[in-house]
Amino acid sequence: MRIYIISNEGITLCHEPPAAVSEGEIVVASNEELHAAQLSGKRLLALWNALPGVEKRKKVGDREALIDQLWSAIEMLPDPQPQSDTKRPSKQEAVIAMLQRHEGATVDEVASSTGWQRHTVRGLFSGTLKKKLGLTLASAQEERGRVYRIATPEQA
Repeated sequence: MRIYIISNEGITLCHEPPAAVSEGEIVVASNEELHAAQLSGKRLLALWNALPGVEKRKKVGDREALIDQLWSAIEMLPDPQPQSDTKRPSKQEAVIAMLQRHEGATVDEVASSTGWQRHTVRGLFSGTLKKKLGLTLASAQEERGRVYRIATPEQA
């Protein structure tokens, strides 16, 4: 069921009736409820003119016809996209992923991918990864510099 909250900011679509309605807000779920709502001509015009893709109006004209047109236009509005429940991986998770790769990562590579200073990366390695999370880091001098990897149990 589509329920609309008409406020000073515009029209908001809800799928469930709100628990509380703020002052100045009107909740409507049908054309009849929109007709029964105490909306001034000025507010009706503002609501109509705020809709995307409609021909702007300067006068209300036939009030009942405008309310019918407003309801039809509101019903044609697409459902808002639901907020994604997936979150971006944190920088710490990204660093762990870099260290779990076969090629590992240098302090400079981690610093450039996270935007952190080199000392912050080293602090993450020793404080968070080693002490707090109990991970074992292995390092080796390679062509590109000192490369760090999360050690597997057989490497430790």
